[in-house]
Amino acid sequence: QVRLVESGGGSAQAGGSLRLSCAASAYTAPNYCMGWFRQAPGKERESVAAIDSDGVTMYVESVKGRFTISQDNPKKTLYLQMNSLKPEDTGMYYCAAEFIPCGPWWRLGGAGFGDWGQGTQVTVSS
Repeated sequence: QVRLVESGGGSAQAGGSLRLSCAASAYTAPNYCMGWFRQAPGKERESVAAIDSDGVTMYVESVKGRFTISQDNPKKTLYLQMNSLKPEDTGMYYCAAEFIPCGPWWRLGGAGFGDWGQGTQVTVSS
């Protein structure tokens, strides 16, 4: 079991920026897929972005060009830089990890990811 701790959430105006961080206690295998997910009140959890151990990044269409996922391997930390925020970006954001290579399954709202953080709230006002 890997412990994941998110930070960096908060409130922002539409058009603003926030940066989320996710610190992992360990990497239990050299190959992994790490992702960011979000859940708005009354809605299902949705995938946002993912990155694999080779640094290949993946995004859902709604955040392409606005969000950037990155990682600092020595620090075992995952980041999500969110720019040009919109009110519809509001939600609880979670990071998750699974120690196998990423595949199309990363888009399934988190199914297949075994390790999760506690979440950090992002609120974007218009």
